[in-house]
Amino acid sequence: MIIIGSLIYSEWAYFVVFGTILGFTQMEFYKLSGLDGMLPLKSFGTFIGVMIFMLTFLEEMKLIPIQYYFLVFPLVSMIFFIKLYRKSDKKPFTGIAYTILGIFYVAVPFSLLTVAAFAVDKTFHYEIIVGSLLILWASDSGAYFAGTRFGKTKLFERVSPKKSWEGSLGGAFTALAVTYLISRHFLVLEPWQWFSIAAIIIIAGTYGDLIESLFKRSIDIKDSGRGLPGHGGFMDRFDGLLLSTPFIVAFLKIF
Repeated sequence: MIIIGSLIYSEWAYFVVFGTILGFTQMEFYKLSGLDGMLPLKSFGTFIGVMIFMLTFLEEMKLIPIQYYFLVFPLVSMIFFIKLYRKSDKKPFTGIAYTILGIFYVAVPFSLLTVAAFAVDKTFHYEIIVGSLLILWASDSGAYFAGTRFGKTKLFERVSPKKSWEGSLGGAFTALAVTYLISRHFLVLEPWQWFSIAAIIIIAGTYGDLIESLFKRSIDIKDSGRGLPGHGGFMDRFDGLLLSTPFIVAFLKIF
């Protein structure tokens, strides 16, 4: 409710709430990386991620010129300088790689979500983000209940033994049903655009879930964290969004 409420309330409420979610999600990613023996720069990497999100928002709001984006490059370069002085770090380039991965895997998709919100006539349209989130959550919920009730055929057993084709089909059906309702009420996009976004979320969101499962499986954990009671961690809740958003933005910008 806080997430949806912030989007409807104002652009600045969205900025504060989603910037906070981004920070917690990226820190969670770095914490999980540490469980596997990696040593990313947790605080500095998260700082860069939040900076990218902030610069994207301010540029889309036309409060700063796009040239300020060039601040990102020296900030990322500083990761190498900091690691150079970490004498106890036996594999500095592994830590550098995971620090940069956290920025691209978490911060960039969250920042692109802002671009999606402004993709139509350069005005903030909360409906695009709310609609995408509702479709994603409908897909996740439908997949869970259909998989629990009817799941027999494994979808990707090597990565996620519990996920099934029946669950995926149930999630797709639920997502499309919700998309129909959204297309009738959120008129900022044409119905065909909403259904195209739904197709992206159903496919890329499923892969996002599988990829996060692969990540958790590699470090032998069930949930990414306990930041969201009843939903595991932040990455568990937003994993589908991380891979869907780049495709959604590309679609809105091109078509």
